[in-house]
Amino acid sequence: MSKFLIPFQGPCSAHLGRTRVKNFDEAGLAEPILRAVKEEGYEAPTPIQREVIPHMKAGDDVLGIAQTGTGKTAAFVLPLLTRLAEDRKKPAPHTCRALILAPTRELASQIADSVRTYGKFIGPSVAVIFGGVKPGPQLRALSKGLDIVIATPGRLEDHMSTGGIKLDATTTVVLDEADQMLDLGFAPAIRRILGKLPQKRQTVLLSATMPTQIRRLAKEFQTDPREISVAPVSRPIEKIEQSVRFLNSSSKRAVLQEILSENDIERAIVFTRTKRGADRVSGHLDKAGLSSAAIHGNKSQRQREKSLAGFKTGSIKILVATDIAARGIDIDGVSHVVNYELPNVPEAYVHRIGRTARAGKSGTAISLCDATEQPYLRDIERLIGRKIPSGDGDWDGASGDVPAFDPTAEPARLKRHKRPQGNRRRGGGGGGNGRSAGGAGRSGSAQGNKAGEGATRPAGAKPNAGRGRGGKPNGNAHSAQKNGPRTGQKAGQNRSQNGRPRRTKPAAAQH
Repeated sequence: MSKFLIPFQGPCSAHLGRTRVKNFDEAGLAEPILRAVKEEGYEAPTPIQREVIPHMKAGDDVLGIAQTGTGKTAAFVLPLLTRLAEDRKKPAPHTCRALILAPTRELASQIADSVRTYGKFIGPSVAVIFGGVKPGPQLRALSKGLDIVIATPGRLEDHMSTGGIKLDATTTVVLDEADQMLDLGFAPAIRRILGKLPQKRQTVLLSATMPTQIRRLAKEFQTDPREISVAPVSRPIEKIEQSVRFLNSSSKRAVLQEILSENDIERAIVFTRTKRGADRVSGHLDKAGLSSAAIHGNKSQRQREKSLAGFKTGSIKILVATDIAARGIDIDGVSHVVNYELPNVPEAYVHRIGRTARAGKSGTAISLCDATEQPYLRDIERLIGRKIPSGDGDWDGASGDVPAFDPTAEPARLKRHKRPQGNRRRGGGGGGNGRSAGGAGRSGSAQGNKAGEGATRPAGAKPNAGRGRGGKPNGNAHSAQKNGPRTGQKAGQNRSQNGRPRRTKPAAAQH
C-alpha cells in the first residue's frame, strides 16, 4: 500500500485561479487511476494534492512548497498518470515522456513504487535510474523508450553523455525535494539537464523550503509558475512528542541503549551527522543485543536495499542513518526517532523527526544534546518557534555559558553552523605525537620531523632536508648528506655496501 496519501493538518495558501478539489471524484483523474486510489483506501486529497492536481492537469508550471510527509508525491504522480492514461502513444526509443528528478536513491525508488501502485491498471513503462548499480540494465530499459523515468541527476547525466537517453521528447519534468538536491551540490547538473529539455514543456518544482537558488531556478526554467505553499518546513507534525536530553558526549551511548531497550519501541531511526558515526553507533547497538543496520552514502545499493527491506519487514528493529535518510524513508510504524547528534542545519531536524507520526499516527522524537551542540539546538528552536521540553540528563540545558532565551523572540536569525572538525585528519604525517598513528595532522608532522632529526643537522642543511611529507626520508637525501655526516657519526656510516645512501627511519618511528 502506498503511503503518500495521508491526513494532514495545517494551513494552506496558494495563488490560484482554479477551483480546488474536495475529493478525488472531483479531481478529474482518469478512471483507472481513480480506481487504484480508492483501492488504497483514500477518499479525500491532502491540501497539497488539492492545489497541485488541477494545475498539473491544466499544463501549468508549478512551484510547490510543502514539508515532507504531506503527500507531495501523489500530488504530481496522479496527474502524470492521468495524462498517460488519456494518451497511450508509445514513446520513441531512448526517450521518455516524463522525467522525475530526486536527490537520493531511496526517494527515487519510493516514487517508482508510488507510480506502480497508482498506475497498476494502466501499466506505465517506468525505469529508476541511479548510481551504485550496474548501468547495463538501465540502458536496456531506456533503449525501448519509457513513459516515466525517475532518476538522480548524476547517473542520468552519465546516460545522457553516452546517448542512452535523449530528453528532446520529454514534455513534463518534476524536481522533487529540489532544495535537498541543491544542498547536495546538484545545481550545475540540474541546469544542464533542464537545458536539454524542449522549450515547450511543463516544469514542476517541489521543495520543503524556498532558498534563493530555488527562486532562481524557477525564474530561469519556469513560465508563469503557480506558486503553492502548504505547511512550511518549520512546522513539525503536531502528533510528534518532542524532547531533548542534555548529556555529556561520553554518556550518549549508554542513554541511547537505554532508550532503545524500552518495550514501546516498534521501529526506531537513529540519526547521526557522519557516516563513520552511523557505523559506530550501529556496531555498539549490535554488541548490546539490539538488532540494527546502518544506512549512508558509503553503503552499496544492495546493502542499502537490504537494510531498508529488513527494517520494513521488522527483522531489523533499528535503523541508524545519516541525513540521506531524512527525506528518503517513508515507512509506517516508526514509533521513535532519536537524534544521536543534532544536525547543524535546523531544517534537517524537522525532516528527521518527520519519519515518525506518519499516516495519522503519533510518534516520539528524542534528541541527545551535548555542550558543543547547544548552538544547533537554539537554531532548531528558533526555526520551529518554541522550546523543546527537556527530559532527564546530566545537566540543565539553561545552565552554563549559553543564556536562556525565548525562541519566538528572534525567529528569523538562523545560522548554518559548520560541522565539528576536531577529529578530522589533515595530513599524511608519520611518527611524532600526531592525532593518530600513520595519519598525523600538521602538528604531528612537525613533531615527527623534530624527533627524527636528532640533536644536530648537517651544516647548511634545511630543517627537513632529505625528508618528505610527514618527516619520512625520500630520494633527495643526497644533498643533505653531502654536506657532511652528523656529529658523532663516522664518514660512510650511513651508506650501504653499494655506496648508495641508506634509507633510515626517523628516530620516533624506530622507537
